[in-house]
Amino acid sequence: MITEEELRQYFLHIINVKHYSRNTTTIALCGIRFFFEQTLNRNWTLFNIVRPAPEHKLPVILSLEEVREILNRVRLPRYRVCLSTIYACGLRLQEGIRLAVPDIDSARMMIHVRHGKGNKDRYVPLPQRTLELLRDYWSTHRNPVLIFPAEGRDHIDLSKATEPMSKSSVQDAFRAALKQSGINKRASVHTLRHSWATHLLEAGVHLRLIQEYLGHNSPATTSVYTHLTVKAEQLGAEAINRVIDNL
Repeated sequence: MITEEELRQYFLHIINVKHYSRNTTTIALCGIRFFFEQTLNRNWTLFNIVRPAPEHKLPVILSLEEVREILNRVRLPRYRVCLSTIYACGLRLQEGIRLAVPDIDSARMMIHVRHGKGNKDRYVPLPQRTLELLRDYWSTHRNPVLIFPAEGRDHIDLSKATEPMSKSSVQDAFRAALKQSGINKRASVHTLRHSWATHLLEAGVHLRLIQEYLGHNSPATTSVYTHLTVKAEQLGAEAINRVIDNL
């Protein structure tokens, strides 16, 4: 029977020698823990000791100019409008592709995001320019429900489609545009959401309001963007320079 010390050495090996990611290590830990606790009925304190520490990584942020450059490189209108809407409204990819006609409240200039993360609804501001883009694109297919309907394998009439376009197709369009732009950042579609929040903070929008727009439960989740604004970096650099100049 394997000993607790042997198991400890195994986890030290995959963390310090193999350099497994936190997710991979956690999967291994949970599998072995289930076997020992549920099958062998052995409860070792080791499982609480070797759990990987949480990672705290700052998200990649694109500047306004970089966002504009990438969106201008998206070839097909349906992907360009979808990605532009995701950025302009701070949406998650799933929220963007599933936008429906009733979700657009042009009277209040808001988008009703339904069944977001955690199955929560929220409202986000709808810029005038984004409303015009959505209307122009919708007029090309006039689907009664979906704003971004999928063609499917049979290239059916978009006005009769019942499913939104796929996440993978939007992701592929973004990656192609990013590559063509020559921007050397590890950006994804979700980066547009991070960038939107950071740009709002730079523009003076209160952090609490950004939290509501993003649908975050905790202000701590949203506060990460305070570390990413160009203005914050400039103020920090100016303060450091003042300190050093007085030495």
